[in-house]
Amino acid sequence: MSALTLTPKALYEEVAELLRQRIFQRELEPGSWIDELKIAQEFGISRTPLREAIKVLAAEGLVTMKVRRGAYVTEVNEKDLRDVYHLLSLLESDAAGEVADHATPAQLQEIAALHDDLEKAVDDRERFFQLNERIHLRILEIADNRWRLQMVTDLRKVMKLNRHNSLLKRGRIAESLQEHRDITEAITARDGHAAAQRMRAHFANGLEAAA
Repeated sequence: MSALTLTPKALYEEVAELLRQRIFQRELEPGSWIDELKIAQEFGISRTPLREAIKVLAAEGLVTMKVRRGAYVTEVNEKDLRDVYHLLSLLESDAAGEVADHATPAQLQEIAALHDDLEKAVDDRERFFQLNERIHLRILEIADNRWRLQMVTDLRKVMKLNRHNSLLKRGRIAESLQEHRDITEAITARDGHAAAQRMRAHFANGLEAAA
């Protein structure tokens, strides 16, 4: 039997990731038109993989397609933000409760260790953002529902269009850190009800700061 040959990541996926990072870093601002010709020339590619990449970002909610006008970086309005936070609150509070009730001792220790790293990153904003998201996603991974994980991953991409407005509000990082302490405490104490409740409160406070 011949050896299995693995194909490299498709070009359009690499292009999608490059565009995704430009959107998150505000190099492509919400509401801005995506100039396909200019970007294709800059990347040294044809417009076919670029258009496939744009379709991926549109499916994630980061790009909005407008008839006869092309692709635009999605603008998140107040209702969009409320809707995203509402769904994240439901999905992630459910996951936090499950993890508190069913995680292994090693998994609980891993969550506690991640939180310790978050405590140390309070003066490094970018690292705080990264660890914050990593903790949320690790809780979802441990809860082990791939459909929920995929939904949250996509919703969080849309939330990132507005993320800095939330955590940059004066005092919000300190508040978020305390909320993470409370969530971690409930999870490691195996109090599923409190873990879910505290995760919901975390998202409610995050929405208030982001609005």
